[in-house]
Amino acid sequence: MSRGRVFASMCSLVFLVNLARVVFAPLLEPLSGAFALDESTAGLIATLAWLGSATPRIPTGYLLTRVERHRVVLGTGAVLTGAALFMYAANSVPMLAVGAFLMGVASGAYFIAANPLVSELYPGRVGRTLGIHGMASQVAAVVAPLFVGAVLLTASWREVFAVVAAVAALATAGFYWTARRTDLPDAGSADRNFLAAARKQWPIIVTGVALFGASGFVWNGFFNFYVKYVTATKGVTPGTANTLLTVVFGAGVPAFWATGRLADRLPHIPLILAILGGFVASLLALTAAQGVLAIAAVTAVLGYVVHSLFPALDTYLLDSLPDQNRASAYSLYSGLVMIVQAMGSVVIGALVDRGFAYDTVFRTFGAGLIAILAVLVALYALDWLPEGGRDPTVSSGD
Repeated sequence: MSRGRVFASMCSLVFLVNLARVVFAPLLEPLSGAFALDESTAGLIATLAWLGSATPRIPTGYLLTRVERHRVVLGTGAVLTGAALFMYAANSVPMLAVGAFLMGVASGAYFIAANPLVSELYPGRVGRTLGIHGMASQVAAVVAPLFVGAVLLTASWREVFAVVAAVAALATAGFYWTARRTDLPDAGSADRNFLAAARKQWPIIVTGVALFGASGFVWNGFFNFYVKYVTATKGVTPGTANTLLTVVFGAGVPAFWATGRLADRLPHIPLILAILGGFVASLLALTAAQGVLAIAAVTAVLGYVVHSLFPALDTYLLDSLPDQNRASAYSLYSGLVMIVQAMGSVVIGALVDRGFAYDTVFRTFGAGLIAILAVLVALYALDWLPEGGRDPTVSSGD
């Protein structure tokens, strides 16, 4: 069986594991009504899904030094199915919290195991395949509110998780069926020393964190407070603000597809630096934009640019790391950058609570990103950033 069918089954799985993280936002209202949740408790349930996604990343990297990548991917599908069933049966707030955390765990472990495997299925087209895989994941963020709304028209929040569990079980079975009939790459067989990978590949790991850490921090706070920001500062109605937030994520679908292809054709570091510059420019432009049309236009550009960072960075890392260190080093990067990124909402929320205006906060962080970008450009000009890249003679596979 061709690797294409394995890849297709992984695109189905990545859609579901990302849906498991983003489905809580549109479900907070019905969950609050069913369990009498206050605002902080409802927010905690959503946060636990993302905390669950961050927690297993580095441990999964160690696990991959002992277990084959496709077996870990299969295990994440099983965890997702079980977690969704657990959520379906939840009858208390602690059960909701545990279920949300476990759904996040499935997604975090999946990305650490799956992204290296995707890059190894087609080693000559890393950016293209990571872009398609990421696009399938991004579609989940766009359709989650529509999916939840459609189910709630005729059923309750429990049926949302019942559908997720059923489809996850089918997708996991599909991956198992295709993987066991396919000659999968054995590039990960040499990745057996987690600490050695950290010592040997720390320049690329640190470079990855430097390239995305601060921007990811700002992005996390931005999208979580986007609706409140445009309603409080720009005079946009809540309904329009929610639609614009969908635009932010919807713009990421073509961004993954197009930037993944660019990442195979252009030098990695200049591409990433150019995207970072675009993110800062669009963020600052949004603070100056007035009127729904202008805000919508800048929002679409910002959504496209920031989502371009993900395939560009993943291609840089997974294309640069050697077989014997790829999954271990990638998990270290992902775990570290996720911790930095997750703090964005807390810090921005605290600054706004202290009386700082949203525009002031975003402009200040924009200025900070410009300073960081200037340092990164200087380091690249001095040839102090590892460019990486695999041997171009490597076969692209089936």
